[in-house]
Amino acid sequence: MKIDDSKNIDRKLFCMHRITNYLIRISFCALLLSLPIVAAAESDWQPVPGKMVTRWAKEVTPQNAWAEYPRPQLERKDWKNLNGLWDYAVMSKASAKPTDWQGKILVPFAIESTLSGVGKPFLPDQALWYRRVVALEPKSDRRVLLNFEAVDYHASVWVNGQSVGEHIGGNTAFSFDITGALKKGDNEIVVRVLDETGGIQLFGKQTLKPGGIFYNAVSGIWQTVWLEEVAPTRIDDVRITTTVSPATIIVTPKLVVATSGETVRITGFMKGKKISTIEGSGELKLAIADAKLWSPAHPHLYDLKIELLDAKGKLIDSVSSYAGIREVGKRRDANGHWRFTLNGEDIFHFGPLDQGYWPDGLLTPPSDAAMSADVDFIKSAGFNMIRKHIKVEPRRYYAHCDRIGVLVWQDHVACLGKTSNGKPLSPKWTRLAPNPPEAEWSDADHAQWMAELKAMVDELHNHPCIVVWVPFNEASGQHRTIKVGEWMTAYDPTRIVNIASGGNFLPVGDVADFHSYPNPSFPFEQERFNDYVKVVGEYGGLGWLEPGHIWDEKRQNWGYGKISKTKEELLSRYEKTIELLAGLKDKGVCAGVYTQITDVEDECNGLMTYDRAVVKIPAAQLAALHKRLGPEIER
Repeated sequence: MKIDDSKNIDRKLFCMHRITNYLIRISFCALLLSLPIVAAAESDWQPVPGKMVTRWAKEVTPQNAWAEYPRPQLERKDWKNLNGLWDYAVMSKASAKPTDWQGKILVPFAIESTLSGVGKPFLPDQALWYRRVVALEPKSDRRVLLNFEAVDYHASVWVNGQSVGEHIGGNTAFSFDITGALKKGDNEIVVRVLDETGGIQLFGKQTLKPGGIFYNAVSGIWQTVWLEEVAPTRIDDVRITTTVSPATIIVTPKLVVATSGETVRITGFMKGKKISTIEGSGELKLAIADAKLWSPAHPHLYDLKIELLDAKGKLIDSVSSYAGIREVGKRRDANGHWRFTLNGEDIFHFGPLDQGYWPDGLLTPPSDAAMSADVDFIKSAGFNMIRKHIKVEPRRYYAHCDRIGVLVWQDHVACLGKTSNGKPLSPKWTRLAPNPPEAEWSDADHAQWMAELKAMVDELHNHPCIVVWVPFNEASGQHRTIKVGEWMTAYDPTRIVNIASGGNFLPVGDVADFHSYPNPSFPFEQERFNDYVKVVGEYGGLGWLEPGHIWDEKRQNWGYGKISKTKEELLSRYEKTIELLAGLKDKGVCAGVYTQITDVEDECNGLMTYDRAVVKIPAAQLAALHKRLGPEIER
């Protein structure tokens, strides 16, 4: 596809470059696609005034909004970022495509957010429309894919008036082949979004009436939109697993429009040096001599070049990826307690709960640099883990965790309310009851829930940082627990399954998870937990109100237990939780999750303020305190 240089704007794009284990700025010498014929002026956009923002917000412009390559484990050079200013309109659900657009919205920020430039609520009886015109020159021997990293919640897409597909689910990526709808010159892309934020729909912590532990809703496009030029026969995806003994990177490519005789060649690199190669079809095992294993202390990553060759050995397609060689497991210690292991060594999982909310972008971080800074803080504070709480982050987030060296517990996105048959989505939360109740879900509702769970696992599977899957949280939407746990364990046997963090325990998976506020505790008297890894999946939530950094001083701002009166009191209370957690560790507890990394709206119980401007307890001081938990957090 030829570029229309008449309106081209030079863009430099960040990409993940594992050779140096840092983000480096590179510019592509040949871009796939042109920019829009008429670029919207920057003056058409400004953040919603008078709102709390982070320090990164002032750096955001329509020209640089989320300019980084969005899929770091399957990367091609021929792509075009479609973030920037789009036309938008909010209509009734029954309305046809608008003829008059209401203004400009900065994609990929949700309409409710400050950085969208709109900052309006979006209601269940409305439809949100987007429009952008892009100048293209299609090639007869190439295909063009329109990719959305995430749209909340039900998206329908048209190109030049032709329907190209729809997608249900607000948290994972999807793609449409739009080649047949394209023409030379201007091409109109239109997106319609429906979002009920309630009921059977998975929405996490979003609500139309924010307060308490629920926050502002997010609707529409909230992650990167991009175009990609590909060969008709190509590598569509890869599934990567690893073994430690022998050290092997196992790659299973998924091919599109394969005919016959194609082979895949995989070459592994460490710091730019070629270390192994293999060619064949199906599952390919790349043997690694003198392997450097991935861990939080040593986040070694191997770069992968994956090439598709035709029967004559001609290159058809090429993508870059990476892998970390590590093995997640569990074992009984000398006292009979189950312990987490990483690469065969005991490891204590310790980190904060992370809601992934931002005052200026809501679920969308203001920038890639802002998102990475959160992970850097966690590492510098002496944590080795993050519990990503009922949110799926942009794929680049997990690449940062891979590079920096932080374990991730990944929650499935939760829901509340009623199923489509009118029955409650969530059972009564009984936690310690030996035979807890289950919610009654219809087969159709369960199938959609499972489809979104599988999509999340497939999308994030290759990231070495992810070590624990958490299908349910505190009984929210908890149903068919045994069935879900058995599926999860079979579908990804390379990771730990924590079936219901703090929820209604049923005997499936690997973990018994207890939530205890504000101080950590665990019900050791419950003998049925003895066959499982014991963890404190949430504790803490110690409150402190930082003057000048409160989301809304008129709201009921709170923390668990009480709001500390002084910073000294906050530190003393935090120290007490560490001493208690160390005692629980000696008795068999294998993980602690502190609530939480930042304040979020009414919740003033973060280690940082919501705007990330004030660290309530310095990172170095936290790291020194955390050493009391022993060397198992420093593996």
